[in-house]
Amino acid sequence: MIASEATDPLAWDDFLLSQRYSPFLQSWAMGEVYRKIGQEPVRIEVRSSEKIKAICFAHVVPARRGRHLSVPYGPILADADALSPLMDELRREATVHDCAFIRFSPFWPTQEPNTLLLQGARSSPLHLLAEHIWYLPLTERDVWTDPDLAPGKPKTEEALLADMRSTARNLIRRAGKDGVTISLSEDPLADLHHFITLHDETRLRHGFTPYTNAFFRAQVETFAASKQALLYLAWYQGQVIASSIHMSFGGETSYHHGASTAAFRKIPSSYLLQWTAICDALKRGDSIYNFWGVAPVQKDEKEWRVTDDKHPFAGVTLFKTGFGGNHLPLHHCADVPLKMSYQLTRSFELYRKWKRGF
Repeated sequence: MIASEATDPLAWDDFLLSQRYSPFLQSWAMGEVYRKIGQEPVRIEVRSSEKIKAICFAHVVPARRGRHLSVPYGPILADADALSPLMDELRREATVHDCAFIRFSPFWPTQEPNTLLLQGARSSPLHLLAEHIWYLPLTERDVWTDPDLAPGKPKTEEALLADMRSTARNLIRRAGKDGVTISLSEDPLADLHHFITLHDETRLRHGFTPYTNAFFRAQVETFAASKQALLYLAWYQGQVIASSIHMSFGGETSYHHGASTAAFRKIPSSYLLQWTAICDALKRGDSIYNFWGVAPVQKDEKEWRVTDDKHPFAGVTLFKTGFGGNHLPLHHCADVPLKMSYQLTRSFELYRKWKRGF
């Protein structure tokens, strides 16, 4: 097997879409998003007999705590033997870009082996992306837990409503009665200012470190042309009170970013917004609706419950699990140290982890 720089966008995405999990964060277009915000993309593929066996997109993060290669929800492997040459090439690229370490956030379920640990990786102090995924199967068979079978018939809206927590179902209906309407923007880039205004308010209210506005613009600009970036707006009394950015890629709709105003916090607009996006995904024929990150959960006799009420994601977890669905735990973020300076980064991030409550 030979690892080398990837040069064919179509072959890259065709391979990605042929896999059991095809996160849009490993798509070719995502590399262009990071290029637009000044983070150089690195794309490595491994081939054998001219066939792609693995891909890995990474981007160079010039962080003050340590310049590094970041791998969002990768690598993507069709052959486990491809990991070793892939890692060798990633180390070479990281050295070329003067990186102190490589950080992986693999989209690998915990029931599968974490072979990164056999390649010199060690557990990271912090998570990079969501490691507890909440998702809603939109077909009779769950393609993530039962990949060898066809997805089956699409579920009906009535069936999805019936599987929800009664509180969520009632709040969806109440939002409509209160006069909330949901629109899907025909020009997401032009309407993005609604989301950015709400997001600026949301991040100040909750005190989290957000994606930058430049990142939002780059992502929407790059994906909206192919209708893979969807911007939803919740209207109430003539103004936008909630908004979200969804990604549509490979038969999966992902709820990627959300924001709302506290001025109308008693109006359950976000419930109707999510339900509208779920119904649209159903109409497109998607198999999965991905709510993204939640706190660690476990299922009791009746429903899924948060195992740590003090977890920073506890509140949003109650919201997301109300729509029904399943939990997919992923392996924790892993680092491959390349320089001694990594130890300073590790110490700093262990302190940040303690401060943030994770």
